[in-house]
Amino acid sequence: MSDRMGFQYVVLRCVPRVDREEFMNVGVVLYCQRAEFLEARCEVDADRLPALSADVDLDAVRSALAAIEAVCRGDHSAGAAGQAAMGTRFGFVKAPRSTVVQPGPVHGGTTQDPAAELEHLVGRLVR
Repeated sequence: MSDRMGFQYVVLRCVPRVDREEFMNVGVVLYCQRAEFLEARCEVDADRLPALSADVDLDAVRSALAAIEAVCRGDHSAGAAGQAAMGTRFGFVKAPRSTVVQPGPVHGGTTQDPAAELEHLVGRLVR
């Protein structure tokens, strides 16, 4: 019997100019229902991101990512989205939007340790 658990994740992308559709990965959100785990890990490379758009507002990007992290934590500062059930919060985070920070498609897998899996994905897809 395996103790592996299914999980879903989305890569968070910074799209400084939506019209150009160029992006840089800036975070990962991982949801594992069985482990009651929902967490976002975000990193903004302030040296690389302006290569996509010299006038990118790094503070706005960091603020948008902080809001996503707050929703994942279930933080009261995230308003109604942060107070919802964990699965609903993940649904909010993964919903397509046309803003400077956008989620990519949903992917899945199995893991024994959701936190370690999140760290692995951030290292592979963001750093």
